[in-house]
Amino acid sequence: MTQDTLAVPAPRDGAEHAARWWRDAVIYQVYVRSFADADGDGVGDLPGVRSRLPYLAALGVDALWLTPFYVSPMADFGYDVADYRDVDPLFGTLADARALIADAHGHGLRVIVDVVPNHTSDRHAWFRAALAAEPGSPERARYVFRDGRGPDGAEPPNDWESVFGGAAWTRVPDGQWYLHLFASEQPDLNWENPEVHEEFAGILKFWLDLGVDGFRIDVAHGMAKAPGLPDVGHPNQVEMLGTAVLPYFDQDPVHDIHRSWRRLLDSYDGERIGVAEAWAPTPERLAAYTRPDELHQAFNFHYLTAPWDAAALREVVDESLRTAAAVGAPATWVLSNHDVKRHVTRYGGGATGLARARAAALLTLALPGSAYVYQGEELGLPEVLDLPEEFLQDPQRLRGEGQGRDGCRVPMPWDGDEPPFGFGTGAASWLPIPPAWRSLTVAAQDADPDSMLALYRDALRVRREHPALGDGRLRWLDGPAGTLTFVRDAPDGGRSLACTVNTSGRTVRVPVPAPSRASVQGAPLLASGPVEVGDAGAELPPDTALWWDLEER
Repeated sequence: MTQDTLAVPAPRDGAEHAARWWRDAVIYQVYVRSFADADGDGVGDLPGVRSRLPYLAALGVDALWLTPFYVSPMADFGYDVADYRDVDPLFGTLADARALIADAHGHGLRVIVDVVPNHTSDRHAWFRAALAAEPGSPERARYVFRDGRGPDGAEPPNDWESVFGGAAWTRVPDGQWYLHLFASEQPDLNWENPEVHEEFAGILKFWLDLGVDGFRIDVAHGMAKAPGLPDVGHPNQVEMLGTAVLPYFDQDPVHDIHRSWRRLLDSYDGERIGVAEAWAPTPERLAAYTRPDELHQAFNFHYLTAPWDAAALREVVDESLRTAAAVGAPATWVLSNHDVKRHVTRYGGGATGLARARAAALLTLALPGSAYVYQGEELGLPEVLDLPEEFLQDPQRLRGEGQGRDGCRVPMPWDGDEPPFGFGTGAASWLPIPPAWRSLTVAAQDADPDSMLALYRDALRVRREHPALGDGRLRWLDGPAGTLTFVRDAPDGGRSLACTVNTSGRTVRVPVPAPSRASVQGAPLLASGPVEVGDAGAELPPDTALWWDLEER
C-alpha cells in the first residue's frame, strides 16, 4: 500500500488541548422549535431543551448550538430578530435561558447561540424609527436606504435579487427603498455605520456575560456590501462551492468585523468561539474567515454537498484539510442542518440512504477537526416529503423558491407509539410527525444495539477515548476502486485508527490497513453494517464503513 500524508495542525496535549476544545469538538445543532416542547403548545422551547440535556450528555457530544430564540415576529422562524437581548415568549424567558446555560455546563456541555448580524426584523425598534424618520436621518443610516432609479425613483436602486427570490429592495411610502438580501421583513443593516458595530459588540457582551461559550454567526459573509452597490449585470445566482448564492456576498471588509469580534471573544475566559456560516466562491476564500485573528471555525458546506462517491469525497476532504491547515484552523464536517434536505434522503432514501448515512457517520467522525450533528441524524431521520399543504410555513417556499425547508425541521420523536411521540404534552406539534417514525423514536432505538442511535453513541464514545481521533493528521492508503481508506495516528505513536468506506456499489475485499510499520496488529473496532472479518482483511459490503484499531505487536 502507498500512503499520502496531509499536513494539518498536530493535536494539542494536556491543559492546552483541554482549553482549545473547539478544535475537535462534536457540536449538536438544536433547532429549538423542533427539539422538545415543555409547555404543550406544540412548539419547542428552552425548558424543553433543558429537559433533554441528559440525553445529549449521554449521546457524547461536547456542545450544543441553539438556533435563534430571541424576540421575533417569526417571518423567518426567528432569523428576523426584533430584540437581541431577550427571549421570545414562544420559547420561554430570559430566566429560562440562564437556567439552560447553567444546566448545560453542569452536564459538561458548552452552549453556542446564534447571532444574526446581517439584518434585523422589520419590527425591530431601530427599523421602526427609521421608517418614522426622514431620508438622510441618523435613524435611516443604520440600514441601507437608497433613492430609486428612473425619473420618479420608481425603479429599485440596483438589480440585486433576494436569496428568497424577487428584488432585494422594498419601497417605503416616502419613495425611498431599503435593501433586504433575504425576506422583505429582514432589512439589511448598514455595517459602514459605527453605531451598528457598537450595538452588536454590546449584544455579544450581553450573552457572553450570561455564560454562553460562543456564537454561530448567521450569514457571516454578508454584512459588508460592495462599494457603491453596483449592478451585477447578469443573473444574480452563481455557483459557490456547489451551491447557488449571490455574487455580492463575501466582500473583503467583512473580515474587519470578524477581527473585532475575535478580540472581544478572546477577552473572555474559557475559549469562547465564533463559528462562521459563510458561503464563498473557493475553499481559500472560505478559509479566510478562520485566519488566526478571525473566527475559530467555518461550516464546511463543500463537504455537505459532496456526492456519495469515494473520489469526490476524497477531493473534498483533501481540499478542506489543505485550506484549513493553511490558516491554522480546524476543518469542520457537517452532513445536514436546518436549511438542507436530510442526508438519509439526499443519499437515496430508504434502505440505501440509511446505509450510506450510517457509513457517512463513521467517515465524518473519523476525520480530523470538529464535527456537527444535526438533531435527529443520530436517529436516521429522513426528510419528510409529504407534509400537508396547510402546515408548510417556510418563507423560502412561500416565495416560490423550491420545496422549502419544512421537511428537515419536523420535530424530534422521543417515545410512544403515536405522534407527537413525546415531543410535548400537547396533542399536536407545529409540524406533524409521520406515524411511521414510531420505529425511529429515541425510546425505540435506545435498547437496540444495531440502531442508528447505538452507532452514534458507540462512535462518539470511541472518538472521545481513542488517542488517534479528534484533531491531528490523516494519511491516505490505497484501496480497491470506489473505496476510501485513511489512517489516524496517535500523537505519541503506538496506537492508530483506520477508516475504510465502500461507495463502489459492490462488495469488496479490503486488507487490514498496515501503513509504514511492518508489525501492526489490526482488529475491527466498529462497523456501520454487517461485515465479515478474517485474519487478512474484511469483506466490506456496499455503502459500509469500518473502523480498524491498529496497534504494534
